[in-house]
Amino acid sequence: MASYKYNGEWLQERRVGFVGAILKSVAPTELGFRVARRGRRFPRNLLKPRFFSWLLLLLLAALFFFLAAFGLKLHSHGNEEENNLPLSVEVHEEISTNEDATVWPPPKSKRRKHFPCEVGLAASVDYILEPKSYMNFTEFSLDYVDRETNPLHANSLESRFGGYQTLEEREQSFFVRNQTIHCGFVKGLPRLSSTGFELSENDKAYMNTCRVAVSSCIFGSSDFLRRPTSRLISEFSQKNVCFVMFVDEETLSKLSSEGHTPDEKGNVGLWKIVVVRNLPYLDMRKTGKVPKFLSHRLFPSSRYSIWIDSKMRLNTDPMLIIEFFLWRMRAEYAISNHYDRHCVWDEVLQNKRLNKYNHTAIDEQFMFYQSDGLRKFDPSGPNTPLPSYVPEGSFIIRAHTPMSNLFSCLWFNEVDRFTSRDQLSFAYTYLKLRRMNPKRRFHLNMFKVIFTYGKKL
Repeated sequence: MASYKYNGEWLQERRVGFVGAILKSVAPTELGFRVARRGRRFPRNLLKPRFFSWLLLLLLAALFFFLAAFGLKLHSHGNEEENNLPLSVEVHEEISTNEDATVWPPPKSKRRKHFPCEVGLAASVDYILEPKSYMNFTEFSLDYVDRETNPLHANSLESRFGGYQTLEEREQSFFVRNQTIHCGFVKGLPRLSSTGFELSENDKAYMNTCRVAVSSCIFGSSDFLRRPTSRLISEFSQKNVCFVMFVDEETLSKLSSEGHTPDEKGNVGLWKIVVVRNLPYLDMRKTGKVPKFLSHRLFPSSRYSIWIDSKMRLNTDPMLIIEFFLWRMRAEYAISNHYDRHCVWDEVLQNKRLNKYNHTAIDEQFMFYQSDGLRKFDPSGPNTPLPSYVPEGSFIIRAHTPMSNLFSCLWFNEVDRFTSRDQLSFAYTYLKLRRMNPKRRFHLNMFKVIFTYGKKL
């Protein structure tokens, strides 16, 4: 072990490990050894486990405070945006006069997952039979405007799929009587182009043979294809029910690229792919209302139809669905209520919070409905005819009776005239039809949806 002289005394040098190896390469001057010796004590402390523990805790604490501060900033910013969304003066006044109209911002938690409904369906199609007197509903003759002849629009440069229905024609269409009404597919003036929703002659011929139809649609490549679960659908239904998926050419191309290429009959699984050309609206949501509401026009020979949104998969035999929601309930139209909201006032505010549609357009529609008698939903009111004024709308079961067809046309005309948010116009359409025909009942089954622990029951 080497020695060196310091302040007149000879001291032994201690070289330990890595530090000692480094010191060997330093010239043996007093200054150099003194600097090295002083610097050697810090690395020895640095290598102690206690130092690393404190350093790790310090870094974790700094990270925690950074994330907490950043997350709080984002949370505050989101609330500020929601609280400052523009509303019309009338809506503000309506809300301020009634505390019950207040709708709190949607929760920040994750979206709830919804699962299939548990309903008491029959065990098999072999055990169901249409009641003999089932179709004994309100009878009247209903025809549809085929070509626009209104002279006020003779010089118009544009044809409209819904036609040019006047306010007077709209008012008269709510009366239950023999009549001819606007209900889409209006051809327009001869010199103008088609109004849209064009189908091939082969597809029209096929759809004209359907007696029971299940339909859905995907436009603008807005979703992916969900095939009905074949093993859960009876052989009878697979042979006697039409399963039709309406798509545009863009969606057809996307489906083919994803492996859903139609076979020689135009089928992908149980779905018969029907291509729609020349879409009637730029708004794909509004275009989707055509097959949603006008199944009686697309399937003119059909007695029943089921609409399912493209976000849903059919896991139940359609004949069992018809038996439970229509035959057993003695209804000609069935739709579920919304799982969160029941008042149109709440639905208006929610559509604005989420920017579902132009706020001015929503205000115009909402104020028009209020001026024509729309009132708030009162769950305890003795004269409230429905369990909710806001439908869920992704699942509709219909018998093609005159009253059901009339209601579907009236609801579609509201969507054509105003916004594509059909939840806003459902209650108004139903209540006005009921109010103007007190002796002509419309048998609508609005079934409740209950959520328990995030499950749809």
